[in-house]
Amino acid sequence: MERSKLHDLIELAQEPSSERRRELLRGVTDLFFANDEKPSGVEMQLYDDVMSQLAGEMEEAVRAELAERLAASDAAPQGLLRDLARDASIAVAKPVLTSSKALSEDDLIIVARTRGQEHLRAISQRPTVSEALSEAIVERGDNQTLNLLLRNEGAAMSRETQEAVVDRAAEDPDLHEAVIGRQSLPIDLLNEMYFQVEAQLRDKILKRNSEVDPAELDAALAAGRKKMAARDGALPADYAQAEKEVRLLRAKRAITPAVLAAFLRNRETTKFLVALAELADIDFHTARRILERRELDALSIVCKAAGFDRSLYLTFAVLILDRDVNAMARAREYGDLYEALPMEAAQRTIRFWRLRRQSGAAAA
Repeated sequence: MERSKLHDLIELAQEPSSERRRELLRGVTDLFFANDEKPSGVEMQLYDDVMSQLAGEMEEAVRAELAERLAASDAAPQGLLRDLARDASIAVAKPVLTSSKALSEDDLIIVARTRGQEHLRAISQRPTVSEALSEAIVERGDNQTLNLLLRNEGAAMSRETQEAVVDRAAEDPDLHEAVIGRQSLPIDLLNEMYFQVEAQLRDKILKRNSEVDPAELDAALAAGRKKMAARDGALPADYAQAEKEVRLLRAKRAITPAVLAAFLRNRETTKFLVALAELADIDFHTARRILERRELDALSIVCKAAGFDRSLYLTFAVLILDRDVNAMARAREYGDLYEALPMEAAQRTIRFWRLRRQSGAAAA
């Protein structure tokens, strides 16, 4: 650096006015960036001390300008960078939180655990976010923050963090689209969301099921959580008797499509559900949810995977919709959807629902 430049900076350091000290900060910053080589340890500490002290005296606009410049530097003064990242003003903190490579994971986690949602959102938009950092964001983030994090495929998440996100999304529709759209979400967790989301998002689940590699499918099933069935509540009072009667009929190979339809038509609901669960190899709670919520698209998956023909599915649909004045029209509509549903997608989806049956058996 020229002696005249150094002399000017020394003189500026003696000036008490904020305007002149602002010039000093910019001068020191320019000097820092003008150096082609990374400053030595002693030099870097000197830059850090001087720039941190001066920045602390400056108004928000000046700190924000400094943050923008330092955010692009791979070797910035660490103390100053941490101060800027923790700055109460998001206009100052955002540039370094979003893109600085010089901030360590520990630096970012401290900010994530101590600052507000705007700071969390800035971190969530980094090109890469570590598993530990994602965990901290999920613990404290609101829906807007989680939406940003979930849509960032560069954000790594542990299995436990992804489970926490899915549990939360199951209770909060604001998170549905971001969860379903996340390409790195394990396929078994994606399928846990099937009964929580609207039809358009269900189609996305089915599409991904139809495309998943068989090896990935087996690995996902092996990793599936074993606690789903326990969350679905008590069995109906007539469950034991219905199970006994269905077991006897099955031993005689008398559980036919006609018998199933008769159970439903005669309002022997528990028998119908027990028989359907047995034939489709799903758990009772899943079958009951389909019936109680009149989930005809989910019923189509069960029937298609079980190999039931279209006429039997339509019979079920009309009986389930018997209180609906448009039952026939709606049944025809669902019948068309049934025809269009790929067998492969139905079979892969039903395998995830069978996890619930295995879970229930393991817990029994």
